[in-house]
Amino acid sequence: MSVCLFVCLNVFAQREVKHNIPLNSIRLSDPAILADKRSQTYYMTGTGGLLWKSKDLKFWEGPYHVAKTNPSSWMGPNPMIWAAELHQYKNKYYYFATFTNRDVKIDTVAGNVIERRASHILVSDKPEGPYVPMADDIYLPANKPTLDGTFWVDTNGKPYMVYCYEWLQNGNGTMEKIELKPDLSGSIGEGKLLFKASDSPWSREKDEYGNDKPNKVTDGPYLFKTGTGRLGMIWTSWIYDVYTQGVAYSESGTLDGPWIQEKDPITPPNFGHGMLFKTFEGKTLMSAHSHKKVNDRTVRIPHLFEVDLTGEKLIVKKEYLVE
Repeated sequence: MSVCLFVCLNVFAQREVKHNIPLNSIRLSDPAILADKRSQTYYMTGTGGLLWKSKDLKFWEGPYHVAKTNPSSWMGPNPMIWAAELHQYKNKYYYFATFTNRDVKIDTVAGNVIERRASHILVSDKPEGPYVPMADDIYLPANKPTLDGTFWVDTNGKPYMVYCYEWLQNGNGTMEKIELKPDLSGSIGEGKLLFKASDSPWSREKDEYGNDKPNKVTDGPYLFKTGTGRLGMIWTSWIYDVYTQGVAYSESGTLDGPWIQEKDPITPPNFGHGMLFKTFEGKTLMSAHSHKKVNDRTVRIPHLFEVDLTGEKLIVKKEYLVE
């Protein structure tokens, strides 16, 4: 990376780092945890672009600023950061996140102004960052709002970003994929539709006449394999005003699907935007967040659930409480 780009990177004022923070004391939307075997450390990030570290999942230290964006890029000097995830791939660490430049408007639909928003990837040599830009300035079209990008290497050995094309513009949110360059430094070709929000049998909302219909939101994809080798995807939408997570399975075993949606949600009401990881002891866990009102403000709290992946399907069991 050039010296010029390093000079242009955002410089964040570091928040006070705290220690021994219980998980349920952290306020975090879209929590994503990387279990890094090299350092025997858990790294948690999510919306806001901050990072927490833990050795045992019970007590955490942070927050740390780790995302260093280029203020001269389309993101602008102070982008909003949503739904960040950390992924280790070929001896590098990658930061998948949604960046929003609120000063740039790309469309107006039904009276709603749509801001410049897109899934993007940063890179680091270390799990704690800093995560910095790579070769390509843009991964996804500038005129489409996209979000919640995640990572998957398909059966053809090629890396992909799976992301949501936001309902604000298309009226029926979609799940899509785009091929990535071998070092993830950019994208190749165009995005391809995997499924639509309206394909869900469990998500619901009311239309303008009060009639039931499928909800329009696609949110928080995350890919996994079951013990029998089935390819699955957890993703989140709404049942009226309740944030809810469901699951779909690919009949072909590849990202191309077809994707068959399970009839029922997989998590309790008011939990969503999950991801999966294995503890250093080999237990599969799901991180997700819940909502609650505190002094008329909505806060989001990270939670862990035990997950059984040994059979044909993902089964979410009880909440995981670290002793």
